[in-house]
Amino acid sequence: MSSITHLKEPAAPPQAAPNLHAFLELAFRPLYLAGTAWALIAIGIWVWAPQILAGPLHGIAWHAHEMLWGFIATVAVAFLMTAGANWTGINPLKDRALGVACVLWLVARMGFLAGGDAMFQVGVAAELGFFLLAAVAMMRSVYRAKNARNYAVPWLLVALGTADGLYLLAAHDGDYALLMQRFNVGLLVMALIALLIARRVIPFFAMRAVAGLQIPMQTRIGQIQLAACGVAAACLLAGQKMPAAVALGLTGALSLLQVLRWKPWAVSGQPLLWILYAGYAGLGIGLLVAACAAGGVDLPPALPVHLIAMAGFSVLIIGMVTRTALGHLGRPLAADRTIVASYALVLVAVALRLVALAPSAFSQPALQLSAAAWIAAFTLYLWRFAPLMIRPRR
Repeated sequence: MSSITHLKEPAAPPQAAPNLHAFLELAFRPLYLAGTAWALIAIGIWVWAPQILAGPLHGIAWHAHEMLWGFIATVAVAFLMTAGANWTGINPLKDRALGVACVLWLVARMGFLAGGDAMFQVGVAAELGFFLLAAVAMMRSVYRAKNARNYAVPWLLVALGTADGLYLLAAHDGDYALLMQRFNVGLLVMALIALLIARRVIPFFAMRAVAGLQIPMQTRIGQIQLAACGVAAACLLAGQKMPAAVALGLTGALSLLQVLRWKPWAVSGQPLLWILYAGYAGLGIGLLVAACAAGGVDLPPALPVHLIAMAGFSVLIIGMVTRTALGHLGRPLAADRTIVASYALVLVAVALRLVALAPSAFSQPALQLSAAAWIAAFTLYLWRFAPLMIRPRR
């Protein structure tokens, strides 16, 4: 009887050890992890332990601030710093400077959470330092490289930090009406950044992933859209609601037009793409609903905010932090079951949070289920990507 040949599969290459230099090589590594981790921690605190929130920034003021500036804006900064290295050939934020930015970010989170006027002031200084450092780093990169296409980007970061500072000042003074006005301005500055980023990268990602797909750049429409969003933010800051409503309506309508022109039917089988399309469409719908609210339509006050921030920003974020992390880490651009599950959980969290806005016996259970789905989604993201982020690119 002939002997049976035993075939031995080659051993998998040993996994590289965690490396601080690699971790601080590009901003997406620490700041994606920080932002997504804080997203789940902050929601857990808000839903199940709001009694620990004290000091000048407490209650809903803390929740709104931490989700917009502590989570969404942090991920935006991480993306812009990382993309800036590609745009200019100069890495805006790395090594020690990136480490300083991370420390400032963490001190701000702890300062606002700790309560007390002194810690609030520490948090404010650290928070504004974080955005100032990011703006200066981006400014240095794009201006040194004479990258004229992105000259406006550092100033958008300045605007985001300025809106943050104005919000924190209103929180310190206890002026709730002014607080919400400034929050809405910050929300629209963030919308402007999101529209700018997504309009560039979504068609690029789609055309790379789908053979033969051609998508028009829609440069003129995009310029009108960004200008309208900027006008809306300025009008809200000035207290001019009707002009803001018109500008918001135009911005939202152009966003939905862009989605249609991006041929969404062509990406239905590509989770890394359709999640971005869904987030961009959610942002457009949120802006249209915000236009209705600014124009006097009687709507739940939290509806436009949650549509823009959850159906828009957060869905875009879960798509961006997976797609861009895979690309920059040298991994195949394919969504595995863990990634798809995180997408599904974010969408469930969004749907349940919107349901919870309508007063009913199911409102509180829907809120808690939404929080659970949200936490599970970002826990999956961290479980999938944290081990890769702390190691050198493969």
